[in-house]
Amino acid sequence: MAKSKKETEAQKTVPAVVNKKSEEFLRKYLNNASPTGFESAGQKLWLEYIKPYIQDWQLDNYGTLYGVINPGSDYKVVIEGHADEISWFVNYISEDGFISVIRNGGSDHLIAPAKRVNIHTKNGIVKGVFGWPAIHTRKGKDATDLKPTPENIFVDIGAKDKEEVLKMGVHVGCVITYEDEMIVLNDRYYVGRALDNRMGGFCIAEVARLLHENKVKLPYTLYIVNSVQEEIGLRGAEMIANTIKPNVAIVTDVTHDTSTPLVTAKIEGDVKCGKGPTVTTGPAVHNILKQIILDTAESKGIPVQYEAASRSTGTDTDAFAYSNGGVPSALISLPLRYMHTTVEMAHKDDVNSLIRLIYETLLNIKHGQSFKYF
Repeated sequence: MAKSKKETEAQKTVPAVVNKKSEEFLRKYLNNASPTGFESAGQKLWLEYIKPYIQDWQLDNYGTLYGVINPGSDYKVVIEGHADEISWFVNYISEDGFISVIRNGGSDHLIAPAKRVNIHTKNGIVKGVFGWPAIHTRKGKDATDLKPTPENIFVDIGAKDKEEVLKMGVHVGCVITYEDEMIVLNDRYYVGRALDNRMGGFCIAEVARLLHENKVKLPYTLYIVNSVQEEIGLRGAEMIANTIKPNVAIVTDVTHDTSTPLVTAKIEGDVKCGKGPTVTTGPAVHNILKQIILDTAESKGIPVQYEAASRSTGTDTDAFAYSNGGVPSALISLPLRYMHTTVEMAHKDDVNSLIRLIYETLLNIKHGQSFKYF
């Protein structure tokens, strides 16, 4: 089917950034498990990818990793995403060998039944499934009222009893992730688990690549930060903000596509995949920095959408903004369908636009730039 004039013009306005090599990295990065508190394997992959584009890198005690471009300046700018994904912990093993769980981050119990899982042990992966009673066996009240809850979902690893579970290396505290991997849907959407927010880590890595390939000489030191433990309270960003003490921070995370069934745009905001990244207004977002982003988008023909946060943004933006006496911070988000599921969906055009918007914004920030309102 021929593309419309409008679609063709949009493609010309925001040229593709992601190439075959970077998409191969994205697939590898998304398919790797990096649950909250256990992000190191993913961080190693991320570092391997960005090393050619940076001059230095550092790792903090809890696993937050950052690359440095143009080190040594007294003016410091951060671009940041978070590295961790939601997961489960083994919490109890019954005498019959069934495993009860607790959340590690905001895992959705409603999607758990019938999902395949990987239990991470010191001896490697143990495969399992979230079991659920067959529809034929749910009689009477259970036929209509039985629903998954954090208390009744369970993992089955095919063990005959608790002793065999323990012999397989599974114990209380082992982390559990879903095994689902990335696919591309209709040549238009990246689909999989952990797009929240390894897509953010991917996007800032691509910004580093663009700066390197275009031989950009920044007038400040740029920190490309991949933070840990966002999903349980912005903890990695909280720590690294106090380490770097930046002058400016641009955070990227995901946000809800509200155009799908069963979501109320009037309440959640009017956001749709394919229409560009969102720029948030809220108390933690610095208005001057936000305006630089919006002016950049307009001048470069990059489509953006708008969001409002009544109190906190719920992202690492808050951790940076309220650190070190106040750091001018802004939030650029990637529209995402089905957040905190194994089929999170992000539009390729939005990914390209988000990368380009952060890149172009960095070119409009000056050394020593003041963000005081008057």
